[in-house]
Amino acid sequence: MGNNQKNQFVCPMHCEGDKTYEKPGDCPECGMHLKKEERVGSSKQVYTCPMHPDVTQDKPGSCPKCGMDLVPEKGEEGSDEEKAYKKMAKKFWIALFLSFPVFVIAMSDVIPFLNLDKIASKSVWNWIQFALATPVIFYSSGSFFKRGWSSIRRWSPNMWTLISFGVGSAYLFSVVGLLLPGIFPAQFKDATGNVHLYFEAAAVILTLVLLGQVMELKAHSKTNSAIKALFGLVPPVARVIRDREEIEIPLEEVKVGDLLKVKPGEKIPVDGIIYKGEAVIDESMITGEPIPVEKAKDEKVTGGTINGKTAFELKAEKVGSDTLLAQIIEMVNTASRSRAPIQKVADTVAKYFVQIVVSISLITFAVWAIWGPEPAYVYAFVNAVAVLIIACPCALGLATPMSIMVGSGRMANAGVLVKDARAIEEMNKVDTLIIDKTGTITEGKPSLKAFKSFGKLSDKEVLQLAASVDANSEHPLADAIVAGAKTNKLELLPLDKFESLTGKGVKAIYKDKKIGLGNHRILEDFEVSLDDKNKKIVEEWQLAGQTVMYLVLKNTVEGIVSVADKIKDSSASAIKDLQNMGVKVHMLTGDNQFTAKSVAEELHLDGFQAECMPEEKYKFVKDLQEKGHVVAMAGDGINDAPALEQANVGIAMGTGTDIAMQSAEITLVKGDLNGIVRARELSHKVMRNIKQNLFFAFVYNAIGIPVAAGVLFPFFGILLSPMIAAAAMSFSSVSVIANALRLSKK
Repeated sequence: MGNNQKNQFVCPMHCEGDKTYEKPGDCPECGMHLKKEERVGSSKQVYTCPMHPDVTQDKPGSCPKCGMDLVPEKGEEGSDEEKAYKKMAKKFWIALFLSFPVFVIAMSDVIPFLNLDKIASKSVWNWIQFALATPVIFYSSGSFFKRGWSSIRRWSPNMWTLISFGVGSAYLFSVVGLLLPGIFPAQFKDATGNVHLYFEAAAVILTLVLLGQVMELKAHSKTNSAIKALFGLVPPVARVIRDREEIEIPLEEVKVGDLLKVKPGEKIPVDGIIYKGEAVIDESMITGEPIPVEKAKDEKVTGGTINGKTAFELKAEKVGSDTLLAQIIEMVNTASRSRAPIQKVADTVAKYFVQIVVSISLITFAVWAIWGPEPAYVYAFVNAVAVLIIACPCALGLATPMSIMVGSGRMANAGVLVKDARAIEEMNKVDTLIIDKTGTITEGKPSLKAFKSFGKLSDKEVLQLAASVDANSEHPLADAIVAGAKTNKLELLPLDKFESLTGKGVKAIYKDKKIGLGNHRILEDFEVSLDDKNKKIVEEWQLAGQTVMYLVLKNTVEGIVSVADKIKDSSASAIKDLQNMGVKVHMLTGDNQFTAKSVAEELHLDGFQAECMPEEKYKFVKDLQEKGHVVAMAGDGINDAPALEQANVGIAMGTGTDIAMQSAEITLVKGDLNGIVRARELSHKVMRNIKQNLFFAFVYNAIGIPVAAGVLFPFFGILLSPMIAAAAMSFSSVSVIANALRLSKK
């Protein structure tokens, strides 16, 4: 998804999985119009002169002809979709213009006041119907027959197969009846010897299908509105500072390390840190939280968020496809292309659907031809065509992907990023949630609490050595200790051979001596222990909710350093909400027993386990799964990655490490537990919506096909004309899309 990456197009029904195409057009499998995937940097902004539209360039400036400032060219939003919509709409209006008189001519027998027979003979009117209906068949609807032929050639029968068979049969029958009326039996002729033709059925049916396609294309553009809304957060230009001058350049040309000026009320162009000044940033479009966030020098800001009332300078850290906004858009694109397990139900039915419908159509013809009233063959033909027309595998095919597409976009707007559709379905089934402590329940921004020497070193020397050995660690606790040393104006000492010990701590070499800092497991590695007096001090600190780290030099515990991490304000309410939803919440942490117990009791957790190694977290998740539980795991560190990978749904905190986010299927942008509540609620809504769509599609076909076949005729004298069948078929697809669009509402 780089700046120069080509546009990609995908089938909205995902009939070929996540296959993408480089050009717009129709899906070769199902014939649906391909939709464009919105991507950051997929196309450059063009600037033009308001007075001279022929003047264009790829950056701001002034017009060489009149001197006016160039303005961004307002391209059509979703131009490929818009072009497809306009093209289909044009064909629809032409078809409607031609089909209406065909319909009137055909209905003249039942509308006496028209008196068309006084203007011209029946034969002449039949030729007029032929002349009007033929452009509808070959111009307005020619692509439908191409799709139908493609489905037969590929042996991938779909909606277009049925339409091609049904409408094609009606049109060819009418053409032969017009040219060679003598070959037809008397049953097909009227009193004057003219064969009863179905030009009006063919033309009106195709016009109704065209109407359905126009409505679908319009609806498809709305299903992608969440991504377009995110895409619209990206400003087209950035104000870069070079040689102490501010220059506006296209966003695509911003490089890592550039200094950018952001003025009050402007959108922040890329991810970076505040280099000069301070700001109040509206991050609601990324995190879903309405309260603006205060940012000071060296604090991170996100591209697409909105600056408040102050100006500041920004140092670009991530640009193009590396920005958070670009990754959000990519994840939504990926999720909307993926297939939920429930889709297999629809796929299995659709696989045999067309063959079954064609068989029912042939049986319908045979039954009416043998046992139907006179004219039996006419009834047989009309009802067989109605069966072909009303059947709609399209509604079945659209039921799941439409809901996934809209739902994943809605989730993104709520700060919940989903990698694939499977995670949405699984999240709805989760009955057990495993959460880490640091960075998940707590803020993940621990601060130095205390430090104490147990030996010859002074207290400050203990802190200095602890910070020096922790300087190369990426753990949040290490950052707190290093920051604490700097606050105490202590210089970091040079160390060699730094090594991270997963689940234990860190070690290095200091003046040819082994030095280590970590939890109680580090003591085992160095084969040292504490005396009872020092153990009591450690326990007192731990009971106060502090996390204690031991400093070991060679074979002596020289002292301890403690940090404290505040519980997030949102954690308690989020855990209570999840428990009310029937989800049991367990905490697994590498922290000590005392601190873990203190947190678990405060938050009323269903269970906890302290001093967990990564493999123990992984095993805990696996054991629960073997007992039949559907498990979600939420974490933010490298040590959580194995458990995140094993869980039915891995949930990463957006404030955590990249490895955790890569291992997870859901990422919470804001990084608090309320995001899990939102994910659970939205997954429930998406799955309910999918089931509604599938139910509607199944019931529609289960009722519509028998009615079209004529099962109600012996009892109520009711028959379904092919034109009404076509209207019902179009309505079924549009209604599925309309139901999916309800997910986009707050």
